[in-house]
Amino acid sequence: MLRSLRCAALLGSLFLSASALAVDIDQATYGFPLTNPFEATIATTPPDLRPKLPSDDEINQSDYTLNMRPEREFSLPDNFWAVKKLTYRIAKQDRAAPLIFLIAGTGARFDSSINEYLKKLYYQAGYHVVQLSSPTSFDFISAASRFATPGITQEDAEDMYRVMQAVRAQNASLPVTDFYLTGYSLGGLDAAFVAKLDETRRSFNFKKVLLLNPPVNLYTSITNLDKLVQTEVKGINNTTTFYELVLNKLTRYFQQKGYIDLNDALLYDFQNSKQHLTNEQMAMLIGTSFRFSAADIAFTSDLINRRGLIIPPKYPITESTSLTPFLKRALQCDFDCYLTEQVIPMWRARSDGGSLLQLVDQVSLYALKDYLHNSPKIAVMHNADDVILGPGDLGFLRETFGNRLTVYPLGGHCGNLNYRVNADAMLEFFRG
Repeated sequence: MLRSLRCAALLGSLFLSASALAVDIDQATYGFPLTNPFEATIATTPPDLRPKLPSDDEINQSDYTLNMRPEREFSLPDNFWAVKKLTYRIAKQDRAAPLIFLIAGTGARFDSSINEYLKKLYYQAGYHVVQLSSPTSFDFISAASRFATPGITQEDAEDMYRVMQAVRAQNASLPVTDFYLTGYSLGGLDAAFVAKLDETRRSFNFKKVLLLNPPVNLYTSITNLDKLVQTEVKGINNTTTFYELVLNKLTRYFQQKGYIDLNDALLYDFQNSKQHLTNEQMAMLIGTSFRFSAADIAFTSDLINRRGLIIPPKYPITESTSLTPFLKRALQCDFDCYLTEQVIPMWRARSDGGSLLQLVDQVSLYALKDYLHNSPKIAVMHNADDVILGPGDLGFLRETFGNRLTVYPLGGHCGNLNYRVNADAMLEFFRG
């Protein structure tokens, strides 16, 4: 009962304020238990504080493929047949209902854990739900990207818009009352550009758009994440790698428990054990995850465009070809390297030159400031301790969105999206 009253009071403070100021949630009122942003990013919400959601068996859902046939100078090798068509997932209500598109974060496929969570949340609330891969995921780059070099947000949004139109055409008989859009992390930035594109193309006329933990300055966010990999971690030397250190900790953790239990609560429970990761170890784990995403992007873009930066342009790739040497080379290229070696040269060739600062402005929320400021249907939910934010980013959001910005005090990067209070707030925004 007390928990329900607290949620109701918080929702009131979120959505009934007439002030033009952003809604800043008080930490004591909020009640999110993880005060360490790295821990929140990795472990997310304790299981008993998450909303109760339907199981997969209770959802009418299916996976479909789209043959987007992007016109490119080079084609994928024949043995890449699995990603020559783009897969998406759709959950359908048995009646006319609003439809919401979900755009995944950096490097993530349509079936990422956060997209799966959001699908269940909105499906339970009565929406048709379409799950889409990030324009930076290897499957989207391969099957739907015209230039196979994600990072120019406007062009990524145009690719995404084509995919969304194709999804709608493939499900033309589905009775839809309204269209909604949301995305998390980089998917939130993509959603903003897709919404702006729809203002002129009018395929969907989105009723509401919600940006969850989006990067404000894309270059700042990338730099922040790249720096995490460089964190100095005690216990790592020439004979012990970071992965061995973490594996040893997990091994001791399971030995102490007496059994192996790989479930949704693992990381939260692990962080409350004697084997928990330190701040430095958690920072490197987050950074390493994004480094693998960068490697995936760099490898796929280089392969398709035959740039020869990672894979020799005429190198024969068959089903028996070992890609390990190329993966190792790709892992040496962080996001900044990918931007410098692949994105910027392509952008300059297509735009007749331009500085890095000009590119940064074009691919970030800065480029849409006037539109976002004047569009009442678009809102942002962010965390004050998000590791992707830099100096001035929250100030930009406050100035641009006013009371359409909700700032939570805790949660790290997307770590509180599955907190009951956040779930209620997201649902209330779209119902609002």
